[in-house]
Amino acid sequence: MSIITTATALLADIAVETDRTDAVQAFVKQETILVQITTADGLQGTGYAYTIGTGGTSVLSLLQEHLLPLLVGEDARNVEALWQRLFATTRATTTGAITSLALAAVDTAVWDLRCKRAGEPLWRLAGGHRREVPVYDTEGGWLHLGTDDLVKSALAAQQAGWAGVKIKVGKPHVFEDAERLRAVREAVGPSLHIMTDANQSQTISSALQLAAALEPYDPYWLEEPMPADDLSGHARLARSTRIPVAVGESMYSIMQFRNYLEAGAASIVQVDAARIGGITPWLKVAHMAESHNVMVCPHFLMELHVSLVAAVPNGKFVEYIPQLRAVTRSEMTVRDGVALAPDEPGIGIDWDMDAIDNRRVS
Repeated sequence: MSIITTATALLADIAVETDRTDAVQAFVKQETILVQITTADGLQGTGYAYTIGTGGTSVLSLLQEHLLPLLVGEDARNVEALWQRLFATTRATTTGAITSLALAAVDTAVWDLRCKRAGEPLWRLAGGHRREVPVYDTEGGWLHLGTDDLVKSALAAQQAGWAGVKIKVGKPHVFEDAERLRAVREAVGPSLHIMTDANQSQTISSALQLAAALEPYDPYWLEEPMPADDLSGHARLARSTRIPVAVGESMYSIMQFRNYLEAGAASIVQVDAARIGGITPWLKVAHMAESHNVMVCPHFLMELHVSLVAAVPNGKFVEYIPQLRAVTRSEMTVRDGVALAPDEPGIGIDWDMDAIDNRRVS
């Protein structure tokens, strides 16, 4: 009864809810790739992945032309076997974003089926460490926002009991970044965490200067200071600053995380379930980080990541960037600064398929 009978995919464009800019790009739109898998007993699982402006049609093509036909006739309960089979057929295009995103869309659908068949929510079936997860805000910290706006948003998050706020860095002059951080720190005091994110905009020399300029204001971490390929640069920076270095949103394989952890180049792991290839490899990275005594604070996808962070003991924070409200019937619950992982069977996202069809890309 758990045999897969149909597997389909579609692409929908979801407009951003607010202007989002960082040191290297703007969030243009969320190209959302959805996969729906149905089994012989009529159970249906829905999974997804995303890009932020380009590449969605390439992911869709890989799914429709190569991966989805391989699922029909397979047992949906065999999560690892399915992931490994699809990965094996794409070895010529790994490691890379297009393949990982396609695998993620399938894998999250398979996990949705797995949870529904078990009658359990994702956070429990994936580990069940706790249901409540602290939240930090990114929406009030984009690079184009002025200092007054940064302060206002940080104070609002603090008043709401949130754990922290993220401020984008990477202004033309390092003193501008330092002044923005100084203003927020002086406004909120020492208790609120302030995360900083350079979005891979720095060289090793500028990253060293940036870290030195930000250190007096006690940032909780410095995220993606340099391109993700620069393992040695991140290791050098981590040895040179007391600010924890956070990486992971631009990594697409388990081995990349292993190399960073073994080199001491990552103090916080920000593994993204879509970009790593789904829930199956996400959990492996999280447990590997746990073996290095490193916490996991995933990038984006709060509607999915709240359940994964709740599943593992080293899950620390969920990043608040709402993006699915236009295509779901409900949204992530946040109370007194903590997010609640959905308790319904499945991955916890209540899709509005009519709203998705209205945004469908032919």
